[in-house]
Amino acid sequence: MKMRSLFAASVLAIAAAAPLSAQQPIQIALVTPVQIVPENQSVTVLRFNFLYSVNRSVQYVDLGFVNVTSGGASQGVQWAVVAINKGSFTGWQVAPIAVTQGPFLGLQSGWFTSARQGRGVQWGVVNTARSWNGLQFGLVNYTQRLHGVQIGLINIIQQGGALPVLPIVNWSF
Repeated sequence: MKMRSLFAASVLAIAAAAPLSAQQPIQIALVTPVQIVPENQSVTVLRFNFLYSVNRSVQYVDLGFVNVTSGGASQGVQWAVVAINKGSFTGWQVAPIAVTQGPFLGLQSGWFTSARQGRGVQWGVVNTARSWNGLQFGLVNYTQRLHGVQIGLINIIQQGGALPVLPIVNWSF
């Protein structure tokens, strides 16, 4: 009898705490605010949106049309038409428009890629970063500071670099 009471109390405590948690495993959204998980909470396994969704951060898989994180640390794979991370991102971000406003680590690919600071590979038509460590590969590559290599038609490094602007390849170490 004691064991049943303890089990029932544990289940009730977990059930009561779940809605208060700042993280939920799955998000399905039409458009914010028509979504399962409120926008101020994080998603820990899978977020899928049909049009537009905002959450604090997403771990593991983020799929949708317009995906926005509002400032937490996200990681995993983010596939979208427009992907915007206002916090940090670690993993693979792929979208025609892929933007990370916080620190980025991994592969960022799309038509237009942008990161405040990053480490890894930017692979797109136009790649921009304030500070980048690694490779930028695209038609136009721009960064204020680079520790690495740019390969593209136009390569711009504002501070340092072999030259400020070079076709085909530019570098700074």
